[in-house]
Amino acid sequence: MEITKININEIEKSLTNQFDYINEVRDYNQKKVLKAFQDNRVAPEHFMTVSGYGHDDIGREVLDKTFAQVFCAEKAIVRNHFVSGTHALACALMGNLRYGEKLVSVVGTPYDTMQEVIGTRGDKRASLIGHGVLYDEVPLKDGLDVDYEKIEQTIDETCHMVLIQRSRGYSLRKTLSIDDIRKIVSTVKSKNPKCICFVDNCYGEFTQKEEPLEAGADLIAGSLIKNPGGGIVETGGYIAGKEEYVEQAAQRLTAPGIGCEGGAMLNQTRLIFQGLFMAPSVVSDAVKGAVLAAKLFEEMGFFSTPKYTDIRSDIIQTIAFGAPEPLEQFCRTVQALSPVNSYVTPIPEYIPGYDDKVIMAGGTFIEGSTIELSADGPMREPYAVYMQGCLNYAHIKIVLQEIATRLRNL
Repeated sequence: MEITKININEIEKSLTNQFDYINEVRDYNQKKVLKAFQDNRVAPEHFMTVSGYGHDDIGREVLDKTFAQVFCAEKAIVRNHFVSGTHALACALMGNLRYGEKLVSVVGTPYDTMQEVIGTRGDKRASLIGHGVLYDEVPLKDGLDVDYEKIEQTIDETCHMVLIQRSRGYSLRKTLSIDDIRKIVSTVKSKNPKCICFVDNCYGEFTQKEEPLEAGADLIAGSLIKNPGGGIVETGGYIAGKEEYVEQAAQRLTAPGIGCEGGAMLNQTRLIFQGLFMAPSVVSDAVKGAVLAAKLFEEMGFFSTPKYTDIRSDIIQTIAFGAPEPLEQFCRTVQALSPVNSYVTPIPEYIPGYDDKVIMAGGTFIEGSTIELSADGPMREPYAVYMQGCLNYAHIKIVLQEIATRLRNL
C-alpha cells in the first residue's frame, strides 16, 4: 500500500471553518445545559441518594426534569438501571407496543443488536415479534438514502410506531441530521398523525443545536456511556419525550404501578449530573476528531464518510479500507495508544448479537464507553472501521498521526 507522507498539522490548519462551527454548536448547547441546571435549582442535596425501593428521591426527580428541559421533552427518565442504549430502546419499544400493533423502521434495517429486540434474528420468543407485534421496514434508496416516497406509501392508519435510527450502525448510509428527522416525522404524520415517531438518538446528542424532539419526534432514547454522559457516567440510559410514552416505557423498565417512582440510584446521581454538564464540550472534541479523521483519510485515498465538509449529526467517522489488514491495523493502533489496556492486541472475534466476526478497540476507563475514543468494525466487505469518541482532542490527534504512519508502512 503506497501512501504519501501526511502532515496532520497542515490538515488541522485547513479545518478552521469547520472547527469554528463546531465551537459555535458547543457554546450553544453548553448555555442550554447550564440554563436547565439553573432553572431546576440543582443543589448538593440532589446528589444524595436513597436506598432500597428508591422512593422519595428528590435528586432523581430533579435529574429527570433537568434532562427533560435539555432535550425539550414533557418528561424524561434517566437511570443507571438501563444496562445499555439497546436496553433503553427496548423499554421504549416494548412499553409502547402491544399485540397486533405495527412497528415500521423507516430508515432500512436497524443495527444488529436491535434486530434481536425486534425479532428478525436471534431468539424470537422474547422479542417484539415474539410478543405479537407486527413489523415492517422501509429499505433505503440504493442502500444509502432515506426513501421518503416509500415511507409515504408504507405508513397508514395501521402503523402504531416508527423507528428512526439517527446513526448509521454498521452501514455506510448517511447519518440523519435534525432536518432529515424533521422531514421523516412530517412525512409520517401526514399519513398518520397518531403514529408515534421514536428516534434512536445514540451518538447524536449535542452534535447539533436542536434535538429530535424539537423536530417533531415523540420519543427519544440513548445511552449515558455515549454522548450525554460526558465520559464520566459509569452506566445507564435515558428516555425522553411525551409524558404518556415515557411513563409506558418506565413501567417496562420497573413494573406497572411503579414506573418512574422507584429505583435506588446507588450514589450515581452526581456523576450523571456532572456528565451531562460536561457533555457539550466532550462531544465537541469528539466531533473535531471525527472531522480531522475524515480529512486525513480522504487525503490518504480511502473512502471516508461523512466528508470533512459535511454538517455533523453524530460522533462517528467511517473509513472503508476494502481489505481486512488496514482495518485490523487501525484498531490495533487505537488500542496501543489508549490510556487503559494499551498492551492488549485486538483480534477479530464473534460477539453476541453479531453475525460476522468483529474487531474492537477501546482502552476506555468505562467498559464499552463510546464517547471515549474507540473503534470497531465487522470483518466483512467493505472492511470499514467505525471510529467514535474521545475525551479530549489532543488524544485523538496523537492517535490519528500514528495510524497514518502505520498504514503507510503496511
